[in-house]
Amino acid sequence: MTAARHYINGHWVNEGILAKSVNPADLSTLGSYHVGSAELTNQAAAVAREAYFRHDWAANPRLRAQVLFEIADRLEEEKETIADLVVCENGKLRNEAMGETLAAISETRYYAGLARTIRGSMQEITPGQLSLFHREAAGVAGIIVPWNAPVTLLFRSLAPALAAGCTCVIKSAAQTPLVHAKLIECIASVPSLPAGVINSINENGIEVGHAMVCSEDIDVISFTGSSRTGQAIMAGASSTLKRVGLELGGKAPAVIFPDIDLDKVATELTYGSLSMAGQICVAASRFIVHERVAQEFEARMVRAYRNVRVGPGNDPKSGMGALIDIASQARLLALIEQAGDEGQMVLRGEPLAKGAFLTPTLFRIDDVQSSLVQEELFGPIVSLETFTDEIEAVSKANATSYGLAASVFTADGARALRVSRAIRAGTVWINSHLRLFAEGETGGYGRSGLGRLHGPEGLNDFLETKHIHLEPGRI
Repeated sequence: MTAARHYINGHWVNEGILAKSVNPADLSTLGSYHVGSAELTNQAAAVAREAYFRHDWAANPRLRAQVLFEIADRLEEEKETIADLVVCENGKLRNEAMGETLAAISETRYYAGLARTIRGSMQEITPGQLSLFHREAAGVAGIIVPWNAPVTLLFRSLAPALAAGCTCVIKSAAQTPLVHAKLIECIASVPSLPAGVINSINENGIEVGHAMVCSEDIDVISFTGSSRTGQAIMAGASSTLKRVGLELGGKAPAVIFPDIDLDKVATELTYGSLSMAGQICVAASRFIVHERVAQEFEARMVRAYRNVRVGPGNDPKSGMGALIDIASQARLLALIEQAGDEGQMVLRGEPLAKGAFLTPTLFRIDDVQSSLVQEELFGPIVSLETFTDEIEAVSKANATSYGLAASVFTADGARALRVSRAIRAGTVWINSHLRLFAEGETGGYGRSGLGRLHGPEGLNDFLETKHIHLEPGRI
């Protein structure tokens, strides 16, 4: 396999030492990639800026729509290969990998449609005085892609950036460079794409990301990742006063009232908490259960978790795939020990003999100030807390500084809406968890980020509003 390369100004670039990509399921070497540098990043940013001003890309919505449709078609043609590669390099289940790939295709086609619908407005301030409000591209967008969903989360930012008329510099995740290279290969094969509109650099520690954040040639940063890194990006971007769109960590509570079918809740939350081995920022990570049914619910979740077969993502019998790497496994095992010390262990997760695998963990805890409750764990480890009434349920749901997602389970429609409104989170699902689609905005409150992705609002991070005042007939 050819080492994964950078892509600048329509050309593949082999520059940089080689690093290995590892399959987390069996720890075998999958291939290699050229690591990037600040110098290459600055070169890519300069190319993107030149393309923005030299080409009519930003002023040609029909071309942008055509390019996005062509990219979606190429992804469709290569979806099986992409999904297989995601399984090998990321470790998730094959159906999860295919779902992610199909979601990226849907996202790209959705924004292809929106590219031709971006409109400004006009207001007559006083007779003969007109104000035109023009929506135009923000300039060069820097897109920093995480490893946990390297297909979907690339196109969740790239598609609206292109639809808005931005040119782009992309940084791949160090853990999934081969997946990213395949996606860029699909993009590079699109016939209508002007050279320089899309450029991609492989990461090298934090060097590439830091260079993007500090670059004078990049106007917008779109980042998905941890809150700690998001804070560093926000601070770094202050030197150039560039715009930042941040989708950061989550600590999603699932609030379970006693009037709901607990068997259905257990099925829903097994999916909602263990998808991608819990390595997704909107995964259900706190079960907040009415005390009257807490024991029954716990028994159902233990049974459901024990029935989940952990194994390689390409094994049809597997119900949960691998973690991203051995380092994550070691970090999570330390957290399980902490959970045993600070709470009451209900089901202890264990590593498998080989690979970065970990079975699910469920523990009870009363102290909402514990770091186990307050911080994102990012793995198949879930806490169980109880409440006595609706006020306490909402209070506990809002007890962390995160506000990305939540879910509410109840048969009472009025209560479902009332509690959903009271929970401070960008997304609240009722009687379900983990429903994501191109049309519906996602984003967070508090430490969960700034701005929104998906939906029409996903364009906003990549657009500026220009006021043009016109007095017809006056010289």
